[in-house]
Amino acid sequence: VVGEVATSRRMPITAMGERLLDAVAAAGGVRQPVGKITIQLSRGGQVLSMPLDSVIRDPKQNVRLQPGDVVTALFQNQSFTALGATVKNAEIEFEAKGISLAQALGRMAGVRDNQADARGLFIFRFEEPEAALAVAEAAFGGVMTVTPEGRVPLLYRVNLKDPGAFLVAQNFMMKDKDVVYVANAPAAELQKFLNILGSSVFSIRGLIGLSD
Repeated sequence: VVGEVATSRRMPITAMGERLLDAVAAAGGVRQPVGKITIQLSRGGQVLSMPLDSVIRDPKQNVRLQPGDVVTALFQNQSFTALGATVKNAEIEFEAKGISLAQALGRMAGVRDNQADARGLFIFRFEEPEAALAVAEAAFGGVMTVTPEGRVPLLYRVNLKDPGAFLVAQNFMMKDKDVVYVANAPAAELQKFLNILGSSVFSIRGLIGLSD
């Protein structure tokens, strides 16, 4: 048992059938808030991860350990950055289990009614290639811009004037290092902005089922 625990140690497996949380307890617990810890289980060349609070809440995730398992407690200091016509421009931290776009809007205190263009909420993200492949094949013939780190820069656009956007926002999960930008320019200026970004990011409105 290693990572953000009080004492890294080797724990014997007995006939009782110790589980993940037994390993965390045997190591003296975690050194960071539970909500920001991810438990990683390495077994037989495979690595699986789960937020610690999810393991605590769902007994099915508290799996039995096997000889040779490596349990690692990882401190996940995840955050997104809110910019533009939002009430709160800041880097905002969130829990290891993640938050939805709707929750993110709440944490940035929403958008400025007198400045924001509700049609122009953007999420900038570097996705794994697998997440962008289907859209790239449909829209760009499979051609994707890839960073040296192997990520694909994506631009998601949400139209908050569409009531359906709030349903989508409840299921659109934020990722670490996302940038949320709320435009305050007219639609024509937004299009110019998108054209400038077009050489390096993809505008994927269809992916989340929203129209302009």
